[in-house]
This record gives sequence, C-alpha cells and structure tokens, in this order.
Amino acid sequence: MRFEVDGTPVEAEPQPGQVLRTLLREQGVTSVKKGCDSGDCGACSVLVDGTPVHSCITPAHRLEGRSVTTAAGLGTPEQPHPVQRAFAEAAAFQCGFCTAGMVVTASTFTAEDLADHHRRLKGNLCRCTGYRAIEDALAGVVNTTCGPAGDAVGASVRAPAAMRIVTGREEYTLDVPPSPDVRATEALLHLAVLGSPHAHARIVRIDSRAAEALPGVHAVLTWRDDPGVLFSTGRHESRLDDPDDTLVLDRVLRFRGQRVAAVVAESVRVAEQACALLEVEYEVLPSVHDPDAARRPGAPLLHGEKTTAEHRIAEPGRNVVAALHGETGDVDAALATAAATVEGVWSTGRVSHAALETHATRGRIDADGRLVLRTATQVPFLVRDEVARVFGLDPERVRVVAKRVGGGFGGKQELLTEDLVTLAVLRTGRTVQYEFSRRDEFTIAPARHPMRVRVRLGATAEGVLTALHVDQTMDTGAYGNHGIGVMYHSVSESVAVYRCPNKRVDAESVYTNNLPSGAFRGYGLGQVVFAVESAMDELARELGIDPFALRRRNVIVPGDALVVTDPDEETDLQFDGSSGLDQCIDLVEDALATGPDTAEHDRALPCMDGPVLDDSADWVSGSGMAVAAIATVPPRGHHAHATVELTGEGRYRVGVGTAEFGNGTTTVHTQLVATALGTTPDRITVHQSDTDAARYDTGAFGSAGVVVAGKALHAAATALRELIVERATTVVADRTPRTATGVLGPAVHVGPDGVRVGDVHVPTAELLAAGPLVAHGQHDGTPRSLAFTVHGVRVAVHRPTGEVRVLQSVQAVDAGTVMNPEQLRGQVEGGAAQAIGSSLYEEVVLDDTGRVTTDSFRNYRVPKISDVPRTEVLFAETHDPLGPLGAKSMSEAPYNPVAPAVANAVRDAIGVRPYRLPMTRDRVWALVETGRS
Repeated sequence: MRFEVDGTPVEAEPQPGQVLRTLLREQGVTSVKKGCDSGDCGACSVLVDGTPVHSCITPAHRLEGRSVTTAAGLGTPEQPHPVQRAFAEAAAFQCGFCTAGMVVTASTFTAEDLADHHRRLKGNLCRCTGYRAIEDALAGVVNTTCGPAGDAVGASVRAPAAMRIVTGREEYTLDVPPSPDVRATEALLHLAVLGSPHAHARIVRIDSRAAEALPGVHAVLTWRDDPGVLFSTGRHESRLDDPDDTLVLDRVLRFRGQRVAAVVAESVRVAEQACALLEVEYEVLPSVHDPDAARRPGAPLLHGEKTTAEHRIAEPGRNVVAALHGETGDVDAALATAAATVEGVWSTGRVSHAALETHATRGRIDADGRLVLRTATQVPFLVRDEVARVFGLDPERVRVVAKRVGGGFGGKQELLTEDLVTLAVLRTGRTVQYEFSRRDEFTIAPARHPMRVRVRLGATAEGVLTALHVDQTMDTGAYGNHGIGVMYHSVSESVAVYRCPNKRVDAESVYTNNLPSGAFRGYGLGQVVFAVESAMDELARELGIDPFALRRRNVIVPGDALVVTDPDEETDLQFDGSSGLDQCIDLVEDALATGPDTAEHDRALPCMDGPVLDDSADWVSGSGMAVAAIATVPPRGHHAHATVELTGEGRYRVGVGTAEFGNGTTTVHTQLVATALGTTPDRITVHQSDTDAARYDTGAFGSAGVVVAGKALHAAATALRELIVERATTVVADRTPRTATGVLGPAVHVGPDGVRVGDVHVPTAELLAAGPLVAHGQHDGTPRSLAFTVHGVRVAVHRPTGEVRVLQSVQAVDAGTVMNPEQLRGQVEGGAAQAIGSSLYEEVVLDDTGRVTTDSFRNYRVPKISDVPRTEVLFAETHDPLGPLGAKSMSEAPYNPVAPAVANAVRDAIGVRPYRLPMTRDRVWALVETGRS
C-alpha cells in the first residue's frame, strides 16, 4: 500500500484489522500518541487529506493513495504552523502529550469553527491545563516571553520544550527506537499480562505449554519466576514508609486484574494470543469489598500471613495497614458544652489520574552490561533503588531514564511496569517493552483512595471552635502502596489548619479485595478537606455567621502551633510570617462579591451549552467557599542534588534528577539558573530525570520540583557564578596585572563568545583553559513551610435534572514569590478543573465483585473544554524564606479546596447538604426531590 506521511512517500502493508495510529508508529512517526485507542481523547489526531481524524480508530487499509499530515508535518520548531506558534506563545500545554493532536485539529479551524471551538474540540482531551490557555492560543493571546537576561524569575518565561512539544517532536517514553548499543540485536520484544478473573484466589496450576509453543513467544513468566522479595509499588524517600506486601508475580491474587502470568513475544498481538492459551486452575477464596466489613471478626484476611514488625502492616489480623488514634483535650466534653454542634459523614469515590500517557517501560542491557529502564515515572532514582533491591542488583548497574512524562498527578509515583520488564529482560537478555492500555489504567493502575469521613464540630455562640473530631476510614484496596502515607497526610494539614483546644483523630487504612489505591494530587487531603470544610459551612449556617468570617475567626495565624492531636509533637514544619491565608480569604470574598452575577452572563457562559438561570424556577443558584493548607515538601526528608557547568559553547549544562511531566519544573529551573548567572534561559540546556544526570533526587512528587530540586539548582548556579568570577579574575590578572584589581563587578553574563564580568570580557575558551567549570548544589527538603489555597464558586443547579454548572470559579493561592506567573496560573487552573471533574462526575465504579465497570473514557468522564469554566487565579503577596528566592510549591494544593467549595455552593442553591462525591446529576436530583441528604 502506498500513501504519503508529512510529504514523504511510504510503502507499507498493514496487518489485518490494524489501525492508522499503530501503522504510523511502526513507520517511526512518533508525533502520533496513544491516549486511549478508542477514539475518545484525540492525542492521536492526524489529517487525512486535510480532514482531522482519530488515527486510533481509522482502519489503516483505507490509506491507499491518501495523504497523512501529523503535527510534525504542520511545521518545525524553526518554522512552526501559526497554530503551533500560538500554542507555544500562549503556554497552551503542560505535560504536552495531548498537544500534537490538539494543534492538528485546531489547524483546520475556520473563523466559524473558532467561534464554535468548544464543540469542535470536544474530541481532544487535556488533563493538565484546564483549557483556558488553549482558548487563549486559539484567540491569539500571547502569555509568555523568551525571558530577559539576568531577571528571568518572576517573568512568564516560555517552556524550553515549547516548540518541540507543539510540533510533535518532544520525546516521551516510547518515542525513540530501541538503542543501537543493545547486545542482542534482534527486534524489540513485547510483554502482555494475563489478569486474574477473581477478586481473591490462589493459583493451583498453570499449564503454559500451548502458549510457549506459539511461534514468536520467547518466555512465559509465572509465580515460579518471581525473585521472592516483597516490596511496595509506592515509592518514597524512605522505602520503610510503605508496607512490604507485593511480589512481582504472586501465587495469591487479591484483586481482579492482578498479574497471573506474563508472556514475552515478538509482538503485542502474539503475546496476547499466548496469554489466551494459558490454562490456569484457581482456588477461589472469599473476598471482602467494604472496609468496614473487612475489619470485622471473621472477615477474609488479605495479608494475614504477614507481620507488623517485618512487613510494616499495623494489624494484619484486622486488614488494617495503618491506624492513627489520638486526642488533645477532651472532645466529648467540649461537644457537650458547645453552643452549636455539627455532625455528618461524608464519602468520596475513586478517581482515576487519567494521565494521557499510559504507564510504560522499555528495558534493555546496554553495551556495558547495565540494566537500562526507560520508563514513565515521577521518581527515577526511587525506581532504580527498588528494582536493584528486588532483583539483587548493584544500583550502580541500573540506569533509569524518564525523559518527558505525559502527565502524572501522583499516579507515576508507583512501580507498576518496571519490575515486570526487569524480570523479562533478565530472563531473555533482550530489549522488552510493556505498555499499559487505557483499560489497564482504569482497571489495574491505582486510583485515588475512597474515604468515609465523619466530622464532629463544636463552637461557641461567637463561632470560636471548641471541638474538632475527624473519624476517617480509607479503602486502600488489595495492597498498601501509599496506604500509610496517605492516611497520615489526609488528617494532618486538614486538621492543623484550624485553631481548636480539643481535637481528636481516628483514622484507619484498610485492605479490601478492590483495585489498589495510591498517590493522587493532594495526597489524601482533598477527601478530608471536603468533609471538614463542608462541616464548617454547616456550622456557619447553624450560627448565622458568614462562612468567610467563620474561617477568619478560626484559621491558624503566624505564631500558632500546628496541632493535629499532640501539641508537643516535634515537627520540621515552620509557620511564620510567610502566611498568605488571610489575603487569600479576602481575595476570594471580594471576587465573589464583585464577580459576574448578571442574568446576561448566566445566559451566555462561553464554556457551557444552553441557558442557565432562565426566567423559570427550574434553575437555582448558590455560592460556596473553602480553605486548604498543605506542606510544601513531603515529610521525613526529600533530597536533591544538582550540577551546573559552563560548556565550551558558552552555554550552561544543568544536571538534575527531577522529572518533567507538566509540573513545569524545567522552566523554573532554567529561570533560577538564568537569574543567578545573569544570562538568558535559551542559553541553558537541562539534562534531567535520568539517574546518570545527577547524584540523587528523591523525585517529582509533593510539589518538590521547585522548592527542593530548584533550591539545590539555585545553590549550584550561585556557586558556579562565584567560580566564574574567581576564574575570570585570575585570567584578567594574568593579562594585565596592574589593572586587574577592582575591575570585576557583580554582574556576570554568558554570551556565545565568552563571559563578561563587569566591564571585562573573557572568551569562553580562555576561561576554560585552566579546566572545567562546574558547581554542585544540594538540598534535603527541611525545614518545610505551609502553602494555602482558598476556592470560591457560584453554581447553578437545574432542579428537574440535578445538573450542576459552575458559573464562577476563583482561587487565591499563597505561593510565595511567583516564579512564573503564567505557569503558576496554569497549575492552579488545571488543578481546579481536575477537582471540578471529580466533584461532579468522575468516579471509578466497581461492582459488588470488585470488577471495574468504568474502564474507558466513554464511561469515565474526564472534563472536556466545554465542561469547565475559566478559574480566576489570584496571588497572595508573600515571601517564604525556606524556598528558592522566596517561592512555595503549588502543584498539589489547588485541587484540595475545590470539592467542598462546590458542595457548599450546591447546598446554598438547593437547601440540602450533599455528603457524597461526585455530585452527579442523579444524586443531586435525589437531594432536590427528597429534600434531605
């Protein structure tokens, strides 16, 4: 079959049933991405004879004689298509995995299409941005700059990868061919997994003879091939933070979809065919799917054979992986004497990270005999160390490379594909690749922890809190990855944000035979903040006090102790004058009071379909707000090492271990270096997310990329500046000894032809003649500070259907010194949009047997461009002495206050309190119809 791709003639013979996306990828066209393979997300969009199509559902055989244009064919970084240039200038991407498909679709828009872009872009999903910047790009709005020399911090500097991303040339995990230095020169092998059909079972027998006999099969891996070392898929600085309860291949299966066996073959098709030939006999075991039932006597035990001391499971005999029960003061007595009390039980569902790039790993043995894993991870060094431990390897003989990752949100703080690929590589000696499908992402990748949270509050008649009790039950699923850390974190800042003399926390993280839960943006705070802030809103109503006033009266202020349940607990959290919480409350209150509230606005919302607040009584409106606090760095240390080197080309080379997955750390890192060294961001090259790039980096989670790795990098750049000044002084002194003293000023600027220090120019070659110029910096993430967010919304509720529409969304954030205003705005907007999705419709649904029924984007609704409003983002003016140049982290925080703000607004509109997330139409309709929660 002959066709054309980006102007180049191609001859290829598609396989029976093959789609265009996979055929293009086989031809090395990596600008076409895999997001869903079901025509739902648009990451694979291309033009066929000028018409945009989803290549993942376009039959390849239809391509005969036709022309295909991908993002790479629209333009190059040097000569981009106008739409590509607009996306780069507007910062209309974060991770960028969706962007190639987005620009392809937008490149065909007429003026009429632009006016109707919400409908025209419904087939292109973005999980990161919140869509405002994409709309700006379509409107030709320029939000970024290339960055001024020596003053990059504080400017909306364009991402270094911007032009590569918009033209489809940025490399993601699987966007490179197998390395030529692989010792075995045969073709890449692929791995497929047979998943358990049962929620709880023991493997009695596996007959793999038919599978092994299938042509193209190289290995069948079962529990007999497991290295026998327990670990956790959750990754933290200290591996002791997570329970050792997982094997690469286990004989006992604890949730539907868990690995039974894996096949390594010459193609995915053959590997999947071989999986179907495996004969497995199971002993089906009793299962339990509710965390309350799982703790009762006689319940099936998931990890009953394990121990507290060895495996770090709190109570294996009760299916409890972690527990916290503590109190300060006397909560019951305070409630008994309170002028007003509130009590309720709130519940939250599972939420999928839905990052558009699925989990994937390619492993090989390089020419030096090292294991090399190229993988989609937020934590390359933690993956390296745990893989080495599980397989008995020297960590120095393992290299992990992440490159750019297509979205994370905590979901790639797990070890989900790397272990199985390592087993396959060591078994076969070949290059092996394992890539999750979108269905895998919904059915076997961990989701956000579901929680049930009981809150009791007591207060004086003046609204001063006297009692606060949080009783939390968390479904950690079949394995305890993050089940300890999320539980402790969820009842930390959510409780500490309020001053109250009597506090109690009862929290337990419970094993069930459900899909495992894991790290998710906010790390448990979002679920508990939803409950606490909903209760605070009810308390305000009970007392007749304005919700903003009630928060002002009770939130912590600088000088207060950060108390959960133990006033004497030592903590590395520092809460001082850098707090902007008061400013955030004021900013949101003012914005809601003065924001758009006219009937004309409500009828003509640009992001919604159909009228809102018409003249009938069907639509009712309400407003709500909520506050949230979060530590700027994960506890117990978060380490980063970085280097900055002056190269012979008059540029800087940065080595840092942090991964870039839309968090924007690479941009901020270039700004920090450029500011410290008086140069422009374009003269900086970043080598990152590679265990060969730096000595160590805990990883990009907990928003640590700026406040930990960034601080290490700024220290390295500052040290290099001093080395340059010292070296230049010596060079100039050797030239003209009598005039050397005092000629060097503080300003250092690197240009293409050398270094200028004050008024003296020293060519780069002369500067480096005495040897390399490289400096190191490091930071351990302690002490830590607090960041704050306050969210406010106005909503409309359609009483006959239960539909909720967000009319106004505003979030004020305390981020310290704002490194990059446009990028920070995008992080807040993206977090708010993600939270609106999980507030109103996103939920991973399991049936009574633990089977996931929402296994595609068709029945798991990620917000589209028409689903979310623009969020107005407001910055408090603070300076954090602990962060680099006064900055705080702000990637996790924006998610946490949104759900309670929306719930409080719904309650204000319909007069009935929602207690369950998501607030889907049917649930809100039931509240309206019954008049009770």
